[in-house]
This record gives sequence, C-alpha cells and structure tokens, in this order.
Amino acid sequence: MRIGIGNDHAAVEMKMQIKEYLEQLGYEVVNYGVDTTASCNYPEIGEKVGRAVAAGEVDCAVLICGTGVGISMAANKVNGVRAAVCSEATTARLVKQHNNANIIAFGARIVGVETAKDIVKAYLDAEFEGGRHATRVAMFEEIENRNK
Repeated sequence: MRIGIGNDHAAVEMKMQIKEYLEQLGYEVVNYGVDTTASCNYPEIGEKVGRAVAAGEVDCAVLICGTGVGISMAANKVNGVRAAVCSEATTARLVKQHNNANIIAFGARIVGVETAKDIVKAYLDAEFEGGRHATRVAMFEEIENRNK
C-alpha cells in the first residue's frame, strides 16, 4: 500500500517520525510535504495530497500542520477526498469504518508523536464497514456532483 504524507513548516519533525513509523510498518510512503521549517502555504500541500489520493497515485494519506484543520480543509476541496481531522485513535478508526475517509489529518501542535502513531495505526487497521455507511458516503459524492 502506498501512503501519501504531507505537511507544512509546523510539522516537519512529526512528519519525519510518522514517515519512519509507516515505513517500519511496511508501507511505501510518498512525501508531498516540506522538509524545512521555512514558512510555506499549507493549502497548496493539502491540495497536492488531495489530488494524489483522488487520482489513485496513493491509496490514502496523512496530513499534518499545526492543528490539522487548515491542511485538511484544502484537501477536502478536491472532489473525491474525504479528509478527517483526528486527535485520538477512536475517531481515526471510526472515520474509516463509517465515512471511508481516504485522508486523516492531525496537528503537530495538538497531539504528541505517540498519539499521532496511535491515530495512524487505528486508521490503517480499520476497514470500511459499508452497508448503511455506503449510502451516506454516496451522499458525499452526490453533494460533490451538485457543486461542480
């Protein structure tokens, strides 16, 4: 499985640690983020990662900025993206099981690295449950189609 990872200047150190953790788990990681703390624009990175997920270049992605919010908002502007901010593992598991999220995000200023690892692991270990949830995910696509 190929996992995209993107970050802004506030999350360089955490991105490196999460990338290493994912590789230790056996995943191929594609880095779309920055590797320096020089100020950058997180909407550009969120969009880049969103486009990569929507195009199938990667199977899913992890986004990290100061809070996880801004970068995920940008990714969610791309049709086909379902990015969710997670500050703990239960939410990460449920956004996959119920919403079939294809991107998770969190904040380097909000969670510590061990919590971030727990979030990533819970998300990757979860599977979309389908059923009534598939109907709701299809509704997301209908909303996108109405707003093209």
